[in-house]
Amino acid sequence: QSTCTLRGCCWSPGSDTSVPWCFFASNHGYKVNGSTRTTQKGFETTLTRLPSPSLFGNDINTVLLTGEYQTPNRFRFKITDPKKQRFEVPHEHVQSFTGSAASKLNYKVDV
Repeated sequence: QSTCTLRGCCWSPGSDTSVPWCFFASNHGYKVNGSTRTTQKGFETTLTRLPSPSLFGNDINTVLLTGEYQTPNRFRFKITDPKKQRFEVPHEHVQSFTGSAASKLNYKVDV
């Protein structure tokens, strides 16, 4: 049995160590809005915020989820505001991925 707070955080200790004890109910977060589009590097899809209490405020109602299958062992995802460009901290070791989507992946991504 789980208990949930007003903000939607639920707590349900269990014996399965692969399942987190603290989680959000399925009416929190975002849902896919429309179809997932295939790109040269992976995919893009639009997500719409579900009507649930906000944890921090100033939530963006529509976001863009971009996924890149960079190598068979590395997947990169990025969530951005499609209506407003925001500052992204530059990092000397993180470069833009310029290749095509990898094949024979050692992971599976479900959106």
